[in-house]
Amino acid sequence: MLKHIFNRKNQIIIFFVIVFTLLGYRLYDLTIIQGAMYYDKSINNRIKQIETYAKRGDIYDRNGEILATSNVGFVLKLNSGVIPAESFTHLAINLYDFLESEDESHIEFPIIIDQGEFRYVYDDNIKKWKESNGYDLSMTASDIFKEVRSRNYLDTSLSDYEAFKILYNQGKYMPISTSKMKFLDEIYKGTFLKMYGIDENAPAEEAFAIIRSRNDFKIPKDMSDEDAYKILVFRHAIKEKGYYKYEPIVIAPSVKHETAVKIQEKGYEFPGTSISYESIRTYPNGSTAAHILGYMGKISSEAETEKYVTQNKYNPNQVIGKVGIEGNYELNLHGENGYKYIEVDVYGKYVEDIDEKAYGLESKKATSGDDLYLTVDLELQKTLEESLEKALKEIQKGGKFESPWGDYNYGEAFPQAETGAAVVVNVNTGEILAMASYPSYDINLFSTGISQEDWNSLNPVNTRNPLAARPLFNSATMMAIQPGSIYKMITGFAAMEQGLDPYQKLYDNGYVEIGNQRYACWLWNDYRAKHGLVDMIRALEVSCNYYFFDVATGKDFYKNKPLNYTITPQIIVDESKKFGLDEPTGIEIAESSFGIPDPDKKKRTIKILLSRHLKNIAKNYFEEDIVKDSEKLQAVIDEIVSWADENPSRGTLIKKLIELGSNSDYYVTENLADIIKYDYFNLMKWYEGDTFNLSIGQGDHTYTPVQMARYVATLANGGYLKELSVVKKVGNESIVKNQGEQVSFDTHGYIDVLQQGMLSAAKGSEGTARKIFGKFPIDVAAKTGTAEKEGLIPPLDEIQYLTEYLSAFAPGIALEDVEKRTVEIIKERSEELSKLEKAKNEEVDEAKKIEKEEKLNLLIARDYLNKGDAMRAAIKELSGDTLTNEDINQYRLPYDNYSWFATFAPYDNPEIAVVVVIPQGGHGAYGAPVARDVYAKYFNLTIPEEPEK
Repeated sequence: MLKHIFNRKNQIIIFFVIVFTLLGYRLYDLTIIQGAMYYDKSINNRIKQIETYAKRGDIYDRNGEILATSNVGFVLKLNSGVIPAESFTHLAINLYDFLESEDESHIEFPIIIDQGEFRYVYDDNIKKWKESNGYDLSMTASDIFKEVRSRNYLDTSLSDYEAFKILYNQGKYMPISTSKMKFLDEIYKGTFLKMYGIDENAPAEEAFAIIRSRNDFKIPKDMSDEDAYKILVFRHAIKEKGYYKYEPIVIAPSVKHETAVKIQEKGYEFPGTSISYESIRTYPNGSTAAHILGYMGKISSEAETEKYVTQNKYNPNQVIGKVGIEGNYELNLHGENGYKYIEVDVYGKYVEDIDEKAYGLESKKATSGDDLYLTVDLELQKTLEESLEKALKEIQKGGKFESPWGDYNYGEAFPQAETGAAVVVNVNTGEILAMASYPSYDINLFSTGISQEDWNSLNPVNTRNPLAARPLFNSATMMAIQPGSIYKMITGFAAMEQGLDPYQKLYDNGYVEIGNQRYACWLWNDYRAKHGLVDMIRALEVSCNYYFFDVATGKDFYKNKPLNYTITPQIIVDESKKFGLDEPTGIEIAESSFGIPDPDKKKRTIKILLSRHLKNIAKNYFEEDIVKDSEKLQAVIDEIVSWADENPSRGTLIKKLIELGSNSDYYVTENLADIIKYDYFNLMKWYEGDTFNLSIGQGDHTYTPVQMARYVATLANGGYLKELSVVKKVGNESIVKNQGEQVSFDTHGYIDVLQQGMLSAAKGSEGTARKIFGKFPIDVAAKTGTAEKEGLIPPLDEIQYLTEYLSAFAPGIALEDVEKRTVEIIKERSEELSKLEKAKNEEVDEAKKIEKEEKLNLLIARDYLNKGDAMRAAIKELSGDTLTNEDINQYRLPYDNYSWFATFAPYDNPEIAVVVVIPQGGHGAYGAPVARDVYAKYFNLTIPEEPEK
């Protein structure tokens, strides 16, 4: 046996038997035992699932007119997997030249050739940013970051990341990575060169030569660099795809229809190319109803990622509705994406679409989103927007509003009237028929991604001015301001509910004097005249303030006698709630709702102001150990503010302050007590003057145009408060609001009296709107309103303003001293932010960490490191805190009055209400021509013929 075993021939046979046995077993294991598993792996490697996008739902007006749709956009793609290798070079050059000849935007290679010069695109981007921001071209990212840190006096103990975060939150963005201290484009350039194994310091020409010489790119050596560039445009795009080469490459994201047709006709010339018919959101009417519709944008915030990608399985690259109807109804409009399957090769290149049944697979068709129908009437919307814009342009120059219904001469110009809003509502259903906010914007700018230049154009020139033109801001739903005299109907209603006889005549004596303060009727202020005897109807006709002072307090001030009923501010506030002024309107897009004035609100506001003031002046009135400890100082301030409710006597207040740690100098403490008591505590009480302001829509009233439209609609329909709506139908489901039995809150018919007064305002011989509607063919009820805007217009450049007027409001303070102290304050504030940032990062208690972050964000939001703010603080400090903001602001221009116009028609059977507001529009009647145009359009009135001459 051993002899046979050691036989060489037998050994060879045994060896092969063992080998083939092992191979056989392995083959059996792979094909039989694990065959199913490897088959599945093979399928998974070869078969890829491709997402197909759903068509977004369209948006229509109430009559079926299209407002937003998804038109076919033509996207040119290249599928490299089906292009023969020997044809690629020829195809690339021809395709590039064709796109250039058709003037189509397309992908490019990161190295450009310009008249024989080779440059990296990344370097060009960095150079452009430096030039536009005024930096020397030789400065590195580190140089610039250090300079910005130094210029903003950021504490050196802050890490670069912490400093960057503070600067970013203040709007000071730099395209720099703080971890690598490089420009982002430098990092992108490094990634690009690393992809090809090229040193990151290689000159562009050298890198280009290395890349074009790659064997796998198959670029002939005798080819010009210009033609080689054209090939590299496509080769590089394919290489960037990596394993996902089966996915077609977008080489031109939006080509013209003519170009798409030519490419399809020349299919044989451009193998592997395809035109993809993709949805592009389109708004046929441009800027019309922009603030209602809203706009689209990429998923960007964490909240959006969580809501749409995580919860609703969106593709992260999809665009979504951001605001307005597009945003609020995103999930309805979006639809549901589908998918299909394709086969790829071992390199991940597309091979072909597969027979899904053969592999037991099933594709899923995308489901279109729901169509939406709005309550808006497109033609009425256009009329409203055009008329509002026309009015504003004429008001700014004191021109003429020309109309076939009669021209209206504005006379007095108000050049600061840059914005306006108007709302038209069906008084019986609550449906909004039109809603405008001026200025507006073309929503199509956002459809394929808005450019930085266009985005900048939509932001206000003077960001510090709250009434500056803001195209993206929806003034109709978000601007909450005083309503002025259009509020007077509520005051009248409240008084009648308490027992006022609306036909009782009270004498307007021009003004009421309380202490040193005069509260006057507009007629007295403008002409030193009086309205004489007025009742409710005439008071609304002529907008008599004096009458409403009487009825809001239950007192005849001319006779100095009480009226035969009792009324309080709280009663007026409660009546305001019946008209919906304390709540949102129900409209399906974002709106503000700040509520109505009341004594508690006034007290809370003054307490906040006192707290801020005490913090600013603390170093002059408290011991150093308190001032330097921010927590101890805040505790002292909180304690002082808590005394407001009891409002102690001056002597008691001084004693309390001494016990609390006030300055040891008695006279200093005495001065602090006077500030606290007379400038704050005493003002927290609700005075008769506050009731006067309440009665005529001044003071702390803050309502949006859409809230006022709801209120006027309630007056028009006899006391039925309707929830407003701008959406009529979602898919097949109608939006049902205000259904069921409703009961008017006007149980005594007092609203009839108010309607008569509003009719007189539009048609009466003394009516404030008679010049607009006196001869109009439809009886209209109206009320004008002129509300004062408190404060002064912030200058575009605060530093320039303070520098220019320093010698005027503070002649004893040198500019050099102000500038020196300004720098010190910024450093101190920077140190405060630094400590807060570090404390937040080191905090282990999550609740305290959130608290610190909120405090940090609050300081950043108020632009704590702003040089202008610090300069103002320096001036106050150097004046010994004798200068107030009022002193410093005295050379600013004042705001002009708000112009309000509220109306409904027809008077005898109301159908619609119109509210127009023009911030800084000057006079209440200035918005009336806009409402008149709306009525003419809505009621389809025939334009009157011109009389024969």
